[in-house]
Amino acid sequence: MSNQTLLEPILDFLHCQTPDEWIEQAKKLENLEVLLLDHLFCELKAGQTAMFLIRKYAVDKPSSDALAKWFEPYEQYVYKKTGTMEGLSKNSHLAKDIVAKEDCVYGQDLVSKMVLLIKEELHHYYQVLEILEKRGIEFRSIKAGRYAKSLIRKVKTYEPDALVDKLIIGAYIEARSCERFAKLAPHLDDELNKFYVSLLRSEARHYQDYLSLARQVAGGDISERVDYFGKLEAQLISEEDSDFKFHSGLPI
Repeated sequence: MSNQTLLEPILDFLHCQTPDEWIEQAKKLENLEVLLLDHLFCELKAGQTAMFLIRKYAVDKPSSDALAKWFEPYEQYVYKKTGTMEGLSKNSHLAKDIVAKEDCVYGQDLVSKMVLLIKEELHHYYQVLEILEKRGIEFRSIKAGRYAKSLIRKVKTYEPDALVDKLIIGAYIEARSCERFAKLAPHLDDELNKFYVSLLRSEARHYQDYLSLARQVAGGDISERVDYFGKLEAQLISEEDSDFKFHSGLPI
């Protein structure tokens, strides 16, 4: 499947494309450091989100604890600056199988899709770390942008609608990431171009997995909420934004 074929349903799903003004900012050499650092945090947050959904909705405590233990070294490396890249490279496998609760009708599908997503996001996280190290970019924490927080604020407060909303938001975040990787890649050096293009296939599948899970949990038509979050997401991408990040809006 060609990259263009992969992108067609994503471009149909998103309510707008990334403004050219954002690409102009993103391709500037002086913005590369913040772009890569924010990308690193985005990969970690994507894995954290998937892990949260599994632990909250789909598994018992032993499986929940196993997931947390598996994920902990990656969080410790970023937030507490402990551990080593060598240690992270040896932490790629779960210590036990994650089994869904028997009374959760969508649990096994959620577990299967989200565990695969976590593995891929953590692999991408490690790849970004390698790029940072290779380029001599010192790892540092950066403030999160408004994008994901603005979407999460609109999640309903009761279940299962809250879970459906979170899954729809996950679909939009993954779809936007895929669209931006594809649009930005041709403007970057060969290494980053190849890296971003290599991410397209998994990001495209992630958005589809989130969307299919949202439909499964809802057990009915979710087009109204999909449209609602699509318009909100497009607004965040199209409005002026003073804080340049990987998912930021129109640069001021």
